[in-house]
Amino acid sequence: MTKKESDIINCDFQAETAIFEIQSYLGAIEKNSSLFEEKNFDKRIEAIDFIEFQVIGQIEDLLRKTDQLILLKYRAEKVKSELEEIDINLFKTLQANIRTKGYTGKEFQNLVNEYVDFNLDYKEHQDETGYDNLDVFINGLSPLQTMPEQTKDLEPEMVFYQKTPARIVFELVEKAHIVKEDVFFDLGSGLGQVVNLVNLLTGITVKGIEFEPAFCDYARDCAAGLNLHNVTFINVDARKADYSEGTIFFMFTPFKGEMLQEVLEILRKESLLRKIKIITYGPCTAQVALQRWLDFETPYDNNMYKLVMFSSL
Repeated sequence: MTKKESDIINCDFQAETAIFEIQSYLGAIEKNSSLFEEKNFDKRIEAIDFIEFQVIGQIEDLLRKTDQLILLKYRAEKVKSELEEIDINLFKTLQANIRTKGYTGKEFQNLVNEYVDFNLDYKEHQDETGYDNLDVFINGLSPLQTMPEQTKDLEPEMVFYQKTPARIVFELVEKAHIVKEDVFFDLGSGLGQVVNLVNLLTGITVKGIEFEPAFCDYARDCAAGLNLHNVTFINVDARKADYSEGTIFFMFTPFKGEMLQEVLEILRKESLLRKIKIITYGPCTAQVALQRWLDFETPYDNNMYKLVMFSSL
């Protein structure tokens, strides 16, 4: 047997093995009725991801070698589409329930826990921003799914928008000892996820400060689409905003340098009138930690991707 003949046999064997494995996996999914039950969101997301990134990707590689896999790829895409359709309908139902029944506080937390199994502590010491099934679920609850185009250029010290991981918002609410009289501000509120989530988790008055008007409009529409109350989004430069009602201020590094220091000085003056909390996530924490008028409420270990809470002296 020549080397060329041997290579062909080995290639055919590998393809047959891969096809058998794909068929077995798809068969297992098709027979697993629990994946087609709305409540098993976590398992369904894992199955969808595996089909998309492993099964279909592997089939596309093999398609270059044989046309027999076209039907198998179609089958994989069909199963993936059926699972995704369940989630589309699930989120339509959940959005309607939030809109009409006004889920807040424990009711909303229980709703999330019904579909997503997450632990607030398991990523506490991670070294970078991370997203998981909780983010997929919270994103699905939004009435709007297409991110708007930015219309204004950022100033040099403004930071490009990045969504705060949902688990960070859940951790914030758990650790901040929020009371009904609190007024929560998110500086650089982007598409409004933090503001809307804090309102859903607590029911308190929340306000988002956002420089980009298209983001602000999007956030308002999301809040209105879920019929959220006591939620306001203000399209203004953070250096010109009115913080007179605020008691808790959150920042996922919306700006840096002198601009951050200028905003912190505004908040320092507010702290002379009442006690306030500042909660940070990301690179801005290091600069906030240097402020002498603030005291740590939670430990700080130079990990920028750890939630840190400060209170005014």
